Amino acid sequence: MSAHTTKNIFVSGAITSSFIGDSIQKHGVKTDIGGHSIFLGQVRADVIDGKKVMAIQYTAYEDMANEKMHAIREAIFEKYNLTCMHVYHSLGKIAAGEICLFVFTSSAHRKAAIDACEETVERLKAELPVWGKEIFEDQTHQWKINQ
Repeated sequence: MSAHTTKNIFVSGAITSSFIGDSIQKHGVKTDIGGHSIFLGQVRADVIDGKKVMAIQYTAYEDMANEKMHAIREAIFEKYNLTCMHVYHSLGKIAAGEICLFVFTSSAHRKAAIDACEETVERLKAELPVWGKEIFEDQTHQWKINQ
């Protein structure tokens, strides 16, 4: 039996600054934490073939993605001495400039939190069944390629 339960990482719409702030503030009572690392993914207004991206429409195979994220989470906890990890990914239409990914790791010492956060982001971008459709200002669209 794993130490952590499978969690739903998906939120509808953009991840707000108040949600991020509340998440950080809740950790103030956890006095065994000495360092946090946070990654915020933001939708860029890229220009592709002369057309500007105004939003990304995110979809996912949610059950499979949550299971995969659970496996990633377990591997990261096994590798790094973390106190906690939180991952949230947007679904739906997220406008350029809005936050679509929030990864938050905490540990007794900063290095574990930083390294775990970076590896978590790289793995979820490569392994989760989440897709983004770039929506251009002229309302045309194309599937996004993760970079």
